[in-house]
Amino acid sequence: QLQLVESGGGLVQPGGSLRLPCTAFGFTLEPYNIGWFRQAPGKEREGVLCRSRSGDTTNYENSVKGRFTSSRDNAKNTVYLQMNSLKPEDTAVYFCAADRFSCSRSAAVYDSWGQGTQVTVSS
Repeated sequence: QLQLVESGGGLVQPGGSLRLPCTAFGFTLEPYNIGWFRQAPGKEREGVLCRSRSGDTTNYENSVKGRFTSSRDNAKNTVYLQMNSLKPEDTAVYFCAADRFSCSRSAAVYDSWGQGTQVTVSS
């Protein structure tokens, strides 16, 4: 299984921004599609967006459109989730996941997962 590590989570005030890196260890991230998911307490894990290996970003969650984007830095073997204009309802554990063949909002598609990083939006 591939090793992915998320970081960059923390406490941020409403309206603030965070950037979450997802770094691969032991393999090259470039040929993989990277999905971002989140799970709030008491809720199911939901797909947020996917950064494809070709560079496209597909948003799956209407509430984050226009606020969340993703980018890649292949030299650093890292994909980023940029979160702007954060709201309290964005509070969740955020996960990245990798799949060689496709992007999907379904968690079942992805083979490898990071451990997650907590994002808390509160004043």
